[in-house]
Amino acid sequence: MIFGLKIKNCLFILLGAAIFAFGLVHFNMQNNLAEGGFTGITLLLYFLFGLDPAITNLALNIPLFFIGWKLLGRQTFLYTVIGTVAVSVFLSIFQRYMIHMPLRHDMTLAALFAGVFIGVGLGIIFRYGGTTGGVDIIARLVHKYKGISMGKTMFAFDATVITLSLLLYLSYREAMYTLVAVFIAARVIDFLQEGGYAAKGATIISEKSEEIANRILTEMERGVTVLKGRGSYTKRDRDVLYCVVAKNELPRLKSVIISVDPHAFVAVTDVHDVLGEGFTLDEQKRPLEP
Repeated sequence: MIFGLKIKNCLFILLGAAIFAFGLVHFNMQNNLAEGGFTGITLLLYFLFGLDPAITNLALNIPLFFIGWKLLGRQTFLYTVIGTVAVSVFLSIFQRYMIHMPLRHDMTLAALFAGVFIGVGLGIIFRYGGTTGGVDIIARLVHKYKGISMGKTMFAFDATVITLSLLLYLSYREAMYTLVAVFIAARVIDFLQEGGYAAKGATIISEKSEEIANRILTEMERGVTVLKGRGSYTKRDRDVLYCVVAKNELPRLKSVIISVDPHAFVAVTDVHDVLGEGFTLDEQKRPLEP
C-alpha cells in the first residue's frame, strides 16, 4: 500500500491506460475515427488544429481535478490522476513509436479494433478503481447539483462531441463507423465491469428438494439457499432451491438433479460476477487470489 493505494490496482490502471492509448493512436487517429467524451474533444482538436492529444488530455482534465476532487474521494481521486497522466504519457510514447497500420480500406476492422482496445483499456481502469477524469467528473457534479443521472449526462456529452465531430471533420461514413466503435467499447466495458468470470445460477423446484440440496452439498461441495415459494396454480407451499456453480460444473449439477428427480423444474441463468466462499474466498474466508 502506498498513500492508501494498492500497488496491484495502480499497475492494472497503468496497463489499462496503455491499452486505451494504443487503440486511440493506432485505430482512431490513423483511421480518422472520433470518440465521445473528453477523448473525443482531444481528437477533435487533433484533426482540426494538429494539437497533440497527450497535451490536450492533461490540459482539459487538470482543471476538473481541482473542481471534482471532493466528489471523487481521496482514493478515487488519486487513481484518477494516475489513470489520466498515464494515458497522456502512453499517448506520447505511441505517437513517437507508432506502428503504421492504416485500415482505410477496411473501416469495419478499424472500428472493431478501436472499440475493443478502448473498451478493454477503460474497462480495466474502471474495474480497478480509476477513471480517466473528464465527463465522469462533470456527470458527478451535474448529478449532485441538478439531480440529473450520470448516465444521461454522459450520453448527452458523448452525443454532442460526436455530432460536432461530424459537422467539423467527419464524413458520414466515418461517423457511422465511429458509432460502431463506441457501441463495441461500451459493451466491452460492461463485460469487464460485470466480471469476466461466468458462473451459472440454478433455481430448482422439486418435490425432493431436501434430497437434491443434500446431494449438491455433499457431492459438489456447493452451497444451496432454500427459499420459500408458493405455487400459483396448486396453492401449495414448497421449498425453492437456489445454487450458483461454475460454468463447467453445470452438467454435473443437472446430472445430480435428474438422478434424484427427473421431473424437477430447473431454470438456469447467467451470473456475471461472483464473490464469496468457493469463488473468491476459501473455507476460512481467505482470498483465493494473492
